[in-house]
Amino acid sequence: MLTIDDIRALPLFSTLGDAELESLAHTSADLHLFTGEFAVHEGGERALYAVLAGKMEVVKLFDGVERTLGWRLPGTIFGEVPLALSSPFPGAYRAAEPSRVMRVDAQHYYALAASSPEVAEKMGALARERIGGLQGLSAEPPKPRVTLVGARWDPACTGLRQFLERNQISCDWMAPDAPELQGRWPGNCPSEHECPALRLADGTLLNRPATRELAERLGLQTKPHLAEYDAMIIGGGPAGLAAAVYGASEGLRTVVVEREAPGGQAGTSSRIENYLGFPNGVSGDELANRALLQAKRLGAEILVTRSVARIEVESRHVHLDGDDVIRARALILATGVTWRRLAIEGFDRFIGKGIYYGASRSEAGATHGLDVYLIGGGNSAGQAALYFASHARLVTLVIRGDALEKSMSRYLIEQLARKSNVAVRLQAEVVGAYGSTHLTAIDVVDNANATVSRHDCGGLFVFIGADAETGWLPDEIASNGRGYVLTGDDVVKAGRWSHTRDPYLLESSVPGIFACGDVRLSPVKRVASAVGEGSMAIAFVHKYLQETRQ
Repeated sequence: MLTIDDIRALPLFSTLGDAELESLAHTSADLHLFTGEFAVHEGGERALYAVLAGKMEVVKLFDGVERTLGWRLPGTIFGEVPLALSSPFPGAYRAAEPSRVMRVDAQHYYALAASSPEVAEKMGALARERIGGLQGLSAEPPKPRVTLVGARWDPACTGLRQFLERNQISCDWMAPDAPELQGRWPGNCPSEHECPALRLADGTLLNRPATRELAERLGLQTKPHLAEYDAMIIGGGPAGLAAAVYGASEGLRTVVVEREAPGGQAGTSSRIENYLGFPNGVSGDELANRALLQAKRLGAEILVTRSVARIEVESRHVHLDGDDVIRARALILATGVTWRRLAIEGFDRFIGKGIYYGASRSEAGATHGLDVYLIGGGNSAGQAALYFASHARLVTLVIRGDALEKSMSRYLIEQLARKSNVAVRLQAEVVGAYGSTHLTAIDVVDNANATVSRHDCGGLFVFIGADAETGWLPDEIASNGRGYVLTGDDVVKAGRWSHTRDPYLLESSVPGIFACGDVRLSPVKRVASAVGEGSMAIAFVHKYLQETRQ
C-alpha cells in the first residue's frame, strides 16, 4: 500500500504538501510487477506512472519487430506524453526486473495539476523533451524488412507483395528495370529468371521463394509448439482471431491455423465504417493486426502458410499440409469464404496481371491516373471504390442490378455520391478482357439497350459474392449445397444429429466441432457478427470440454 513517504521520494511530487500526498496515496494504484509483466501496453489508456523500485523497459513495435527505446529507473515517471496530448501510449512499459510502480489515473492527475501548478510545469517540460525524442525517431529513414525485385505483372511477385502486406511486413518493391535498383541492391542485380528476388534485412537473399519459406525466414510461426491443444481454430479471419483471443485469455491451449495471413477477407477491406467502437472507421488490416497482437499477447499460437489436409473425426487428429499432425480436444471452423470466379473467356490469363478478386491495398498505388473498374454492388465493392477513388482517375462500379440500394449500405451509397470521380453503371456486365502481357481494355454490355462498348482499363477488381470452400471437410460434418456448415437447429432439421443432448448453437453435426463466421450457414454476414460468434464458440468449447471430462 502506498504511503506519503513513498510518494514524497519521487522528484515530481517532492514539493507537495501532506494533504496532496495523502490524496494521491488513497487514489493511486500500487502495482507490483514480475519480470516481463507490463505496466501498460502500447495503445493503452493515458495515465501517469512513477517507478518506485526496480527497472522498466520502454518498448515499441516497429513493423512488427519489438525495439527497446529506453529505461525508467526509480524516481522517474512515464505517461507524460499521453497526458499532454490526450492520446494513447505510443509505446509499452515492461518490468525488466521485479518492480513497483505507482499509477495515477488521468482524472486524478488533471485535478492535481490544476491545484499544484509546479507539478504541471515539470510534466510539461518533461513532455516536451520526450516528444522531441519521438520526433527524432519519426525522422529516422524507415528500414524495410524486405526488398523485393519483380515485375509488376508477374503473379508470383504480386502474391509475395500481398503476402508481405497482409502479414504487416514492410516491403520496398522495385521493378527489375527500375533506375534506382543499382544503388539500392548491393552486389549484382538479380536477373530476370531469378525474379522475384528478395533481400531480407539481415542480408539473406532469396530467389522465387515459396511463401512458407519466406514466412520462416521472417520469423513467422509455421509449426506448432505442442502435439495437443484444447482448442484448434482453422482460419484466421475476424471469427478465428476472436476465438483465439477468448480461448487464450481463458486458459485454453489455443492454436490458429491460417492458410495465408491473419485477417481473412475482412483484412483486405480498405475501410470498415460500421464496426462498433471505431467512430471514424478502421481498415481491415489494422483491425486484423490489433486482434493478432492481442491473441499472441494472451498466449495463442498463430500458424501461417499452413492448411488442413484432413481431419480424423473420431480421434480429433488434424493433419496439416507438410505432414504435421495435431490433436485437438475441440475444433472451431472459421475458414470464411472465397470470392466467386467469373466465367468469362480470357479472364484467367489476366489474373494477377490486371484482374484481381477482392482488392489489395498494395494495388491502389499502381492505379494513379488510370481508369479502374469494379464488378459488384455490395459493401466490399463500395469500400474498395472509395479507397481507389483517392488514387485512380476514374472508378466505375459495374452492376447487373438496377439499383445500388438493393445490395449496398446507405452510408456507402451517400459517400460514393459525393465522389466526383466515381461512376456507377447499372444493368451492365463485363463480357471481355483484352491485352498482351497484362489487362489493358474491357468490354461492357449495357443490358438495358443490348449495346457493347470497349474501355481502357488499368485494373479490374471483382466482388461478385463468395462461397464456402469446405469440400475438404469429412462427410461427418454436414453442410448445405453451397458448402456452408450446418450448426445448431439446422443440424437437427437436416437429420444429422444423433447425440443424446441437443447441439449447441454453433456446434456442427459432430459434437465438439464448431463453426463460426462466414463459413457457418447464417443469413448474417458481418465482421461484428463474426467476432461475436468467435467469442461465443469458446463458451461452447468450455461446455463441451466440461461434458467430456464428466
